[in-house]
Amino acid sequence: MKQNPVTLVTAGVLALIFVFMLFSFQVRQTEVAVVTTFGRYARSINGIEDSGIQRRWPWPIQKVYEFDNRIQTYERKFEPTITRDQINLLVSVYAGWRIADARVFLERFNGDIPKAEQALEQLLRNAKSAVIGQHTFADLVSTNVNNLKFDQIQGELLGMVKPEAQNTYGILVEFVGIKQLGLPESITSTVFERMRAERQRLVAKFQSEGDREAKTIRSIADAQANDIISSAKAEAIRITGEADNAAAAYYAEFEKSPQLAVFLFQLKALESSLKDRTSLILDQQTPPFNMLSGAPVATPSTRTNK
Repeated sequence: MKQNPVTLVTAGVLALIFVFMLFSFQVRQTEVAVVTTFGRYARSINGIEDSGIQRRWPWPIQKVYEFDNRIQTYERKFEPTITRDQINLLVSVYAGWRIADARVFLERFNGDIPKAEQALEQLLRNAKSAVIGQHTFADLVSTNVNNLKFDQIQGELLGMVKPEAQNTYGILVEFVGIKQLGLPESITSTVFERMRAERQRLVAKFQSEGDREAKTIRSIADAQANDIISSAKAEAIRITGEADNAAAAYYAEFEKSPQLAVFLFQLKALESSLKDRTSLILDQQTPPFNMLSGAPVATPSTRTNK
């Protein structure tokens, strides 16, 4: 029976594809791969550096293990931890990690991610107990932001976990952080009392500083007021002295002519009394109105002529 050329070409292409797949594999940029030959390590391939098609011998000669090399996040649950000042604190930490050495990762965990996270959990637990045990409660919980040492503590956690995870398990820990803090009910009231006492201490400090500043301002204001009053009194004394000197000169002139002095005083009193339109009924001999005695009386015609 004569074969259809199209069928033969299609079968040949499929056979080539099948053979190609037996002798090659692909590594993506987000992956790492380990190639074993008869169960023994042969080589590692990092997708960032050597992504694309790779050569291999078909199974059972060689086998390829591929792992996701993107950063994965692992989070620990609340666990009690004792601070340096013997306070029981509940702490939850998290870590970001990826595979650094695919060969070590395969040999230690056979590529099992949950097993790797169990190992990482133990490292985080030990580091958390060691690092927080060297810090006081105020380094983690305080009403003063400047007293908190979160960055320092997280850096110390990373410094303890990273070398051991990379050397022992082939895991590169990129970051470690504290996600959440909690307090057991047995010590919550005690901690709140300490925080309240710290707040009261700050209030007393601010009130003391305010009182001291107020006293300083009052002292400055009192000094300025005293200077102003002293200057005003000195000026009043100077003006009074000048007035007294001027009055003394007038009195000296009046002593030379007493009758002139009496006349001027009466004239001044009369002027003050008649300053406004006033009707007075008095004896003509009453000083200083006796000066009006004998004065000419203005008639209507006289006022008109004026």
